[in-house]
Amino acid sequence: MLHDSGTEENMAVETKIFGKYPDGSDIMLYTLTNKKGMQAAFTNLGAALVKLIVPDKNGKTADVVLGYDRGEDYLSNGCFFGVVVGPSANRISNAEFEIDGTVCKVDQNDGKNNLHSHFDRGFHKRLWNVEKTDDSVTFSLEDGDGNLGFPGNKKISVTYTLGEDNSLKLHYHGVSDRKTILNPTNHTYFNLDGHDSGLILGHELWLGASNYTPAGMGCIPTGEVTEVSGTPMDFTTAKEIGRDIGADTEQLRIGNGFDHNWVIDGWDGTLRHFATVKSPVSGRTMKAFTTLPGVQFYAGNSITPHSGKGGAAYVARAGLCLETQYFPDSINKPQFPSCIFGEGREYDSVTVYQFE
Repeated sequence: MLHDSGTEENMAVETKIFGKYPDGSDIMLYTLTNKKGMQAAFTNLGAALVKLIVPDKNGKTADVVLGYDRGEDYLSNGCFFGVVVGPSANRISNAEFEIDGTVCKVDQNDGKNNLHSHFDRGFHKRLWNVEKTDDSVTFSLEDGDGNLGFPGNKKISVTYTLGEDNSLKLHYHGVSDRKTILNPTNHTYFNLDGHDSGLILGHELWLGASNYTPAGMGCIPTGEVTEVSGTPMDFTTAKEIGRDIGADTEQLRIGNGFDHNWVIDGWDGTLRHFATVKSPVSGRTMKAFTTLPGVQFYAGNSITPHSGKGGAAYVARAGLCLETQYFPDSINKPQFPSCIFGEGREYDSVTVYQFE
């Protein structure tokens, strides 16, 4: 494990101090650069993606993810910019679940429900251990039995690899000595015109998802899987995100816009192309791939107005998330793909964001 504080000239990973954790430990920043000039920077606080610098149609580079200039700002980070959320991303109804007859209670932090495990003590607020190679950074942590209400002694890792094809690969792995929920995700907000360029409503989105899971009160899935055809939820033909986001429908009122789980077509555990995002302004295109069954497309509806990197003014819908996942509340919906792992069933998933 590395706990270095200087810059290493002999590695492709630039390492520097990014801030101080409350216990006095260094918050670090790790930067990968490929031969095409694409750059990705991560911090051990929350295993967060801090910067992603990619070229546009004219070769001009910009940072296309929302975030902060100081490690300490990720200690608040109420919008979850860039972080790995866990052990359970998204929502759990009534903040409780049952595994093999044992009822587990977790934090009620979203009305009577649970969202993203715990706002103050979830994986996104912890310092992760770090290992580096020439083209990757691996973050890992251990989480004790019963912590935050989740059973099992858990070991989790996420490896970010920067490819020469301008891809960023996220490989997650997790084990537990007891059955538990393992459903991490990355909560990066993308804006393909640059993190400081305003709204993403003009971005065009295609989703390889003919169905989604409708939500009820509290954005908890009803348990149904419903066709998107003929509804504003249909992105099977690419369209501007802003085109239907204000449609007067129950689902868009519940989510205050798009904030739902889409069911990825043909899911079989292999890596599948599930989304393409294009910006007509910058010409940047991002294709997304995953081995997971669902994606939470969140249009940044509830970003609170505040300052981000370089003093950028972040506001609602200044970035979009494509959070790959097992479906929300799947622990309480046996008809959904199971997010229970442990006792021999290891968690393993891959998500890739590739830029053109």
